[in-house]
Amino acid sequence: MKKKFLLTPGPTPVPEEVLLTQAAPIIHHRTKEASEIIMSATEDLKKVFKTKNDVLTLTSSGTGGMEGAIANTLKEGDKVIAIACGKFGERWVEISRAYRLNVVVIDREWGDYPDPEDIKKELDKNPDAKAVLSTLCETSTATLGCIKEIGELLKDRDTLHIVDAISGLGGDNIEVDNWHVDICVAGSQKGLMLPPGLAFVTMSEKAWRFTEQSNLPKYYFDFKAYKKSLGKSTTPYTPAITLIIGLRKALDLILKEGIDNVLHRNAVMAEATRKAVKALGLELLSKKPANTVTAIKAPQGVDGAEWKNLLAKKYGMNVAGGQAQLKGKIIRIAHLGYIDPFDILAVISAIEMSLKELGYPVKIGEGIKSAEEVLSTL
Repeated sequence: MKKKFLLTPGPTPVPEEVLLTQAAPIIHHRTKEASEIIMSATEDLKKVFKTKNDVLTLTSSGTGGMEGAIANTLKEGDKVIAIACGKFGERWVEISRAYRLNVVVIDREWGDYPDPEDIKKELDKNPDAKAVLSTLCETSTATLGCIKEIGELLKDRDTLHIVDAISGLGGDNIEVDNWHVDICVAGSQKGLMLPPGLAFVTMSEKAWRFTEQSNLPKYYFDFKAYKKSLGKSTTPYTPAITLIIGLRKALDLILKEGIDNVLHRNAVMAEATRKAVKALGLELLSKKPANTVTAIKAPQGVDGAEWKNLLAKKYGMNVAGGQAQLKGKIIRIAHLGYIDPFDILAVISAIEMSLKELGYPVKIGEGIKSAEEVLSTL
């Protein structure tokens, strides 16, 4: 029997305590008990988002939250600036075009992210832009966005700052209120340690003002309906109540450790992974690495897809591969949520052994040694 490790940036492992809460008999979603659970989870979500604003819970993947952010605040033909430096930045572009918005795209080589000064130049060239669409962690390239700096650029403009923090929330720091984020979207299956199926959206007063002028079509993702229902301690449509029960327990675990302590642990595991990669003579893809996930280039002579499959089949290490043009060229290792330091040591050991098996000259133990030196600081 082989133990399996889940080290993808979503879905991530779910703690046993969270799984057990979801195994209890289901309750009806229009009861006092359900309302208490929904409101308890909502209040705890605010602490993770670092916001005083309401957090809406949608039964959908994170992409539903992204689409809702566009549909609820903008008008057909509005100009938006979308930062597209990977698969999920490109998703902002695709959603915006689906709603017939005028999209100005800031693109960079995958693994890079524009500097704040470059974003400012685009804002100055496009003063009529109604929103900047950014990404906290571009999961496809393991790259960190400059969310705080963009917020500073937009705080005094009549332009929304809309952030995809689906993989990043609970992995990389974001302070929604302090960083002037107007709309922040997250998902359940990443740092919040749940199965897929929930999206979360928090909106500033500025963003709610934009909803008054929006004329884009919406029904299921009508945020005004969610806000009205939240005032009654419920949701407008049938929620995934079992997931919300699990959410309350997962948030309890996160807040018991402390969100800043969670972020610190993730940062140390990320640094340990990066140090191990370099010690083995491997190369990182990202020029601005995130703490949520690390992308490692497949070394010369090694097929990334074959490497990923070997890690899974022989060593039980389920890591993510590359997407789009990076398919077969990288592997991605997550270090967030319920992943712990010994999971990191296990996957680094498997990387060493698998590379040796694939004929790459690697000195067994060098990566582990470098990682242990960093992890010992926890």
